[in-house]
Amino acid sequence: MRKTSYVLTFFVVAITLLLNVFSITHPDWLIVQTPEVLGTRFTITYGLSKRCESQVTRIPGNDHSKFEYSDYQCRSFPKKVSDGCEEENAGFCAAWTSARYFVELAAWSAAASLCAIAFGVSTHSRRRRIWRVAAGLILLQDLYSNSQFPTFENARLGKLKEDFFVVTLDKQVLGPAYIFNIVSWIFGIFNGIAVITTGVSADQGHKWAAGNRAYRRIPNV
Repeated sequence: MRKTSYVLTFFVVAITLLLNVFSITHPDWLIVQTPEVLGTRFTITYGLSKRCESQVTRIPGNDHSKFEYSDYQCRSFPKKVSDGCEEENAGFCAAWTSARYFVELAAWSAAASLCAIAFGVSTHSRRRRIWRVAAGLILLQDLYSNSQFPTFENARLGKLKEDFFVVTLDKQVLGPAYIFNIVSWIFGIFNGIAVITTGVSADQGHKWAAGNRAYRRIPNV
């Protein structure tokens, strides 16, 4: 493969890695907003490892003025005691934690792919072979990213509960972290297909894929 192809692949993998890291670290896979009661509204966001709660209270005052109080707190999620992971919510917690592990494995696969590409472009002989390793790691990253979807969907359709209400499906909104993980998955699919297509074409001696130093195998006599 051309060195240019590897450089483009490197940057696409780097983008998917950043998207995976964003998905892991940001607590907004799901967003739930409660109806306003007595001037108070709660907005709760759920990440793969963190739950954050925002409370806004508005109290009418004299002369059309309003007093506003806001509070924002985060904690790890799900927790064994607080979220019932040792009792009725054990299945939910297992599915949610599994989704986090899948996304983390996807990020590690992307990091390994970057290392393989950086190592492989150092010599022409390595560039002939390393595309197979890069393609395998890219597809592995994509497999892990895709594997979290059924576990995450199973979790959010299950027993997601708060102290004062049940988080039913109609109260849930998919947040930016979830969307970015989907984008990462789509990028991975197209990137993997592109690497395999270019690598196979280079092995077959196509100049557009192999560059000026294209080669063909010598047939056995």
